[in-house]
Amino acid sequence: MSADRTLLGAAIALMLPLTAGAEEPLSAIDWLSRTVQTPQAGPGPIAPIDEEPVATAAAPAEIVTRPIDGPNPDAIGILPVASTGLPRGLWGTSASEDLARLMRAERIDTLPAIQALLYSLLLAELDPPADSDGRGLVYLARIDRLLDLGALEPALSMLEGPALQAAEPFRRWFDVALLTGQEDRACEVMRATPEIAPTFPARVFCLARGGDWNAAALSLRTGEALGYVPADMAELLTRFLDPELLEGEPPLPVPSRPSPLVLRLMEAIGEPMSTTTLPVAFAQSDLRSNVGWKTRLEAGERLARTGAIDPNRLLGLYTERKAAASGGVWDRVKAVQRFDTAMTAGDPDAVAIALPEVWRQMERTELEVPFATIYGAALQDLPLTGAASALAFRIGLLSPEFETVARNRQPLGGIEPFLIAIARGDLDGTAPHDPVAGAIKAAFSRGARLTEDYAALISENRMGEAILIAIGDITDGARGDLRDVTAGLYLLRSVGLEGVARRASLELLLLERRG
Repeated sequence: MSADRTLLGAAIALMLPLTAGAEEPLSAIDWLSRTVQTPQAGPGPIAPIDEEPVATAAAPAEIVTRPIDGPNPDAIGILPVASTGLPRGLWGTSASEDLARLMRAERIDTLPAIQALLYSLLLAELDPPADSDGRGLVYLARIDRLLDLGALEPALSMLEGPALQAAEPFRRWFDVALLTGQEDRACEVMRATPEIAPTFPARVFCLARGGDWNAAALSLRTGEALGYVPADMAELLTRFLDPELLEGEPPLPVPSRPSPLVLRLMEAIGEPMSTTTLPVAFAQSDLRSNVGWKTRLEAGERLARTGAIDPNRLLGLYTERKAAASGGVWDRVKAVQRFDTAMTAGDPDAVAIALPEVWRQMERTELEVPFATIYGAALQDLPLTGAASALAFRIGLLSPEFETVARNRQPLGGIEPFLIAIARGDLDGTAPHDPVAGAIKAAFSRGARLTEDYAALISENRMGEAILIAIGDITDGARGDLRDVTAGLYLLRSVGLEGVARRASLELLLLERRG
């Protein structure tokens, strides 16, 4: 199937009513706004209201699609090769469609180390696949996976150039702008870019944001008459344009599959939607300064779990002010603040008292690794003893400094010798304590070999494809066939991703969840 047909099929899928039933999990292609038109789908570029008419009929002209001009978009990235450790020719001879399919299929609820590797693959500046023809199939798949992870800032950076040249990148760029509170800029770019033809809802929204309410109302009526604005969207836009017209009417039904445009419109008419049950990218809209602290806290936690925001940003949210109540997120705020105060004072006794509770709070919300990234190394500098020392050691192993932490530890027995061996990458002479540990040891044994499938991919210069498959094998294998865990970990080691393999192994053993 060609990329054009793939994108057209995705666009057709997006033409469902706003109240259609949701299927979990929603991928980015399911919730993107129908911002710009596909062939025979809407009006032309936004023009001033007094512009002379150029159409000879009410039906819109056919829009011709074309490849993105300029450099091949599949080569776009924001991380240089030197910072990722990945070879520039990582994609090699893999088919673009296969890579795009694998990227879109990767789960977002994986181990943090595997998640970080996926980010590197999505953001790296690499040579395009051998069959890349400039249509950006792999590029768009990378953007969509970033949107699924809620990583809107890096996605926006990768979209800046291509978004002004073709409909599909612009569609994504426009939605990122809506979710990050940059809707005015998005509308300005839309108005200034004749290559981008907005659909009627986007046209109405942007005309209104620009202050041209009469033109917005005319566009809405025209879109309704031509059948390009569904009834539910028409009612929403009507309330957006003239709130007094429907004053006293009951609130609109809450859309089950809103796009970012719908989210903004609902907010504008005074019926803001909760984002807690929406895809994680929508949580970015709750980080804006005009949103309440509790909502920002919960959004920050969701985004930190997917690696979409820096752990220190979450810490900033936790320590912004005193907790307003008890229970739920407020208990986490209190625990973090109490612990952070003890760490700042360098008081080992206070740290020993506060550490167990704050760690329980982090475990409940699956934020162990962001917490360890902030505090893991610093904990090793305190003269802790007993249970506090053992817990601090495990937290240190979940930090980026895991090798140093392991090197400086005198094992106290139990699982500690095995954990230290993983961190050092040498498991000879160790005894695994459970089946998962056994699968890990097998991946680090001297006799480990690539499976036939992985060996074939490597021999055919399809290393990046092999890594994507290994990500899935490690994630799903921990819940099923542990042989996949062994195979995936050894694949990472064999292609030079030793550090990722060690961190993932430590997480498999130390985190309550496995994958």
